[in-house]
Amino acid sequence: MNTATTTAPRPYESYVYAYPHKTAYRPLDDRPALRDLWAGERKDALSLYLHIPFCEVRCGFCNLFTRIGAPDELTTRYLDALDRQATAVRDALGENGGSGGSGASGDGGDGSVRFAAAAFGGGTPTYLDPDELDRLCDIAEKRMGADLRAVPLSVETSPATATADRLAVLAERGATRLSIGVQSFVDAEAKAAVRPQRRAEVEAALGRIREAGIPVLNIDLIYGIDGQTEETWRHSLDAALAWQPEELYLYPLYVRPLTGLGRIGAGSDAAWDAQRLRLYRQGRDHLLAQGYEQVSMRMFRRPGSPSQGADDHACQTDGMIGLGCGARSYTSGLHYSFDYAVDMREIRTIIDAYTVAEDFSRAEVGYRVDGDEPRRRHLLQSLLQAGGMEVAGYRERFGSGPAEDFPAELGRFAALGWLDGGAGPGLLRLSPEGLAHSDALGPALFSPAVRAAMATYEAK
Repeated sequence: MNTATTTAPRPYESYVYAYPHKTAYRPLDDRPALRDLWAGERKDALSLYLHIPFCEVRCGFCNLFTRIGAPDELTTRYLDALDRQATAVRDALGENGGSGGSGASGDGGDGSVRFAAAAFGGGTPTYLDPDELDRLCDIAEKRMGADLRAVPLSVETSPATATADRLAVLAERGATRLSIGVQSFVDAEAKAAVRPQRRAEVEAALGRIREAGIPVLNIDLIYGIDGQTEETWRHSLDAALAWQPEELYLYPLYVRPLTGLGRIGAGSDAAWDAQRLRLYRQGRDHLLAQGYEQVSMRMFRRPGSPSQGADDHACQTDGMIGLGCGARSYTSGLHYSFDYAVDMREIRTIIDAYTVAEDFSRAEVGYRVDGDEPRRRHLLQSLLQAGGMEVAGYRERFGSGPAEDFPAELGRFAALGWLDGGAGPGLLRLSPEGLAHSDALGPALFSPAVRAAMATYEAK
C-alpha cells in the first residue's frame, strides 16, 4: 500500500476510464482459449461493445484507437472480420450464445447468454454508411444474440456523420442513446483543438438527432482549450443546454504523446491545471443550477431521463464482450484485447492484421486481474461515482472492508478533504472536492504492478 501523505497531487494526472489501462496489457504467452475463459463466468447480464476504428478526421487531443478514412473497401473487410470474430466468440460462450431475442431478464442459471446493454463506439461508428450500420446491428443481433430493441443501446457519433439516413437506421434498430462529441460551440476553440467543424454544422446535426426521436441525447464538451475563457465556456454550456440534452459530459482537455496537440508541443503546467479546475467548477455549478444531477466528475444527467445502465463506468463491469480490434473484453479474472497503439501507422498495421485474421478463438493480449486487483477495481469504479459505494456490498463481495484493505489511500483522501465525512458509516462517498480531483484520486488507487507495467509501456 502507498504511504499516506497530505501533499495534494496535480488534479489532472489521468482520466481513469478503464482499470487496468490498456498500457498495462501484455501479450499472453499461453493464449488462453475463449471457451475456457468464459466457461465458469456468469453470462446472464453481459455487456456488448462493438468497436469501429474509423473517423473522418482525428482531433488534436485524441489518443483513441482510430484511423482517418477507410480506403479500398476497408470498412467491408473490417465488418467481415467483425462477423468472423462474433461467430468465434458466440461459439466460445456456449450453444445459446447466438440465439436471438435474448433480453436482460433471467438469472442465467441455465447457462444461457443474455445481454443487458450494448454500445457501438470508436472511432466513429456512424462513419459507416446506412447499409453498413444495418450490418453492424445484424452482427450484434444475429451473431451474438443481443436484442437491440429490448436493451439500452448507446452509439457514438460526430457532427459530420450524424446524417438523417444513418440516424434513421439506428432509431429503427433500437438505439436509445446518441453521444455526440461537440467539444465547443466556439469555432475558434474547435480549431484550436484541431477539430475542423463549424457551429452551424453542429447545430444542424443536433437538430437531426432530435428529429430522429432517439430518447437520450448526450453532448460532450471540453474545457481547457487554448484561448478558452469563462465567458466562452459559459457560451458553450448554454448552447448545449438549449437542446435540453438528457446527458452532458464535461471533459478536461489532456495533451498526450503522439496526438496532434502533443506533436506540436502543447503541454501542461500549474496555470493550465488551475484554469481547468476553475472551468470545471464553473461548469459543474452552472449545470447544477439548471437542475442537472451530477453522476460523476464528468457526467451530468437531466432528472427524469431514461436510465441507460451503469452510467460513467459501464464498461468497467465484469462480463464485457468487446468485438473489434480496439475493444476490450472482461472476465472476472482476465481483461483482454488486441494490441494497442496511438500512432497512425501502428494503428493501420493492427487494423490490417485484424481484417485478414481467421482465428479469433483465443485471447492474445491482456492483464490478469488477480491478487488485490479486483478490490482496487471495485473501489475505484464505485468511488468515482457521485453516489459513492455501500461498504456492506464491498464487504459481502470480498469479506473485508475498504478501510481494512486500503487504509493508507483512504486515510490520505480523508486528509485532503476528498471524502464526504457526513456520508455515514455505511457509505463511502467523495466530497465535491474529491469529485473535482477524480483524475488524481483514481490513479492513486492503481496497484504497484499496474503502475510498473504502464511505466514500462513503450508508446507507439
